Amino acid sequence: MSFDFSKLLSVAWGGWTTTWPTQLLALIWLAWLASWVGASFWQGRTQKQVMTLESGRYRIPILVGGILFTPWTAEVLGEKPLWVFSNTGVYIVALIVLAGISFTWWGRLHLGKFWSNTITHKEDHRVIDTGPYGIVRHPIYTGLIAGMLATGIAVGTVTAILGAILISLGMWQKGRMEEVFLSKELGEDAYGAYCRRVPMIIPFLSPR
Repeated sequence: MSFDFSKLLSVAWGGWTTTWPTQLLALIWLAWLASWVGASFWQGRTQKQVMTLESGRYRIPILVGGILFTPWTAEVLGEKPLWVFSNTGVYIVALIVLAGISFTWWGRLHLGKFWSNTITHKEDHRVIDTGPYGIVRHPIYTGLIAGMLATGIAVGTVTAILGAILISLGMWQKGRMEEVFLSKELGEDAYGAYCRRVPMIIPFLSPR
């Protein structure tokens, strides 16, 4: 009995990634994911972090959203897009996604050893309010939300759009939990003052 790898490949590279240039969007996200996982080993020592059960408040919507967002879900469900962007439109979206990803990396590099994939208090932790953190309090989430929503709209499937929304809501929830945690850990005078001065996720909005 032989295994048909073509069927596996059709699922792995299916859904909304079956045609160019939407394949470009998938390649951009795969490149970002690989680079982000690789960089996750560069972080400082953790002194304290939010408990796992509490983190479920943001992890669950991000996990469910991530599953819905993937092209494989659309492939398995046999889903068709609600609309189809022109090639030029998809290329414009690709530029938006690249801009969002660049913003996440600016935030990641600027945060340095204080970055963490979870809500933590790092050794020698202090408020960072320069660079992208002088524009928004969570530039990594800002870039990801912009890129995810733009991709979902360009793809046009219900699952991709819903997935992007759930991921965005999960990141917003994580940001709120981070701010409560860091206000206690770093002090209301330091982190609380920063929150009153800089917008949370959307630039140029009133803080808080």
